[in-house]
Amino acid sequence: MFGEFRDFIARGNVIDLAVAVIIGGAFATITTSLTEDIIMPVVGWIFGGADFSSWFVRLGDVPQGYEGSLANYAELKEAGVAMIGLGQFVTVLINFLILAFVIFLMVRQANRLMAKKEAEETADPGPSEVELLAEIRDALKNR
Repeated sequence: MFGEFRDFIARGNVIDLAVAVIIGGAFATITTSLTEDIIMPVVGWIFGGADFSSWFVRLGDVPQGYEGSLANYAELKEAGVAMIGLGQFVTVLINFLILAFVIFLMVRQANRLMAKKEAEETADPGPSEVELLAEIRDALKNR
């Protein structure tokens, strides 16, 4: 059983997939930072300084003894208040769209490279072996 598992792991596809997952996780972190630290502040500025993190609807009561701000989504969420986080949803949606667009660009480029490679492979392969041998024979006859 261990041998089969080792053979499975040693396949190129599994290793490539593992590398892709690790790189994808790192790329998701970059995309999240791009969304939260660059894009959302600009979008908030365009909409008159709106802070999307404060767009939420409180569904439940605030627990007894809560001393945080009633306008701070993160603090209310940490306190266990039931809420619908509209601003958080917008941020995650924009994050997803950025990630999906970048993946689309990568797949599109990969498809172009594959098509180019296939075109090169189907291009004129040059003379066949028989033609090359005939040329060699004719060259030797002419000596």
